Amino acid sequence: VQLQASGGGLVQPGESLRLSCAASGTIVSRYVTDWYRQAPGKQREFVARITSGSIRNYGDSVKGRFTISRDNAKNMVYLQMDSLKPEDTAVYYCNVGPWGPGQGTLVTVSS
Repeated sequence: VQLQASGGGLVQPGESLRLSCAASGTIVSRYVTDWYRQAPGKQREFVARITSGSIRNYGDSVKGRFTISRDNAKNMVYLQMDSLKPEDTAVYYCNVGPWGPGQGTLVTVSS
C-alpha cells in the first residue's frame, strides 16, 4: 500500500487549501483515515479522522475550520482547510488503516 498526500502550498492567513490523500493498493472506505501534521521542532499532531462509517473527528486546534471527507468512487480522502492560520504551517500526512504515514505535503501559512 502506498499513500500520497498532496495539495499543499504557500497561502496567506485566512485563505483555504484542500489536501488529498491517495491510497494505492487498498480501499480507503474500508478503514479509518487519519490526517496528522508535524511542524518543525514539534511533535506530530492529530488533525482529523474519518471512519469507515463516515464518523468524523477533529483535533481541537482545527475544529470548525477543517473538514475531512472521502470520495469512495475515486478512492480518495480530502482535508478542506479554511481560515488558515500561521500555526497551521506543517507537513501534513495521511494514515489509512494500518498503513502510513506516506509522503506528506507541506503547508505554509504566511503573509
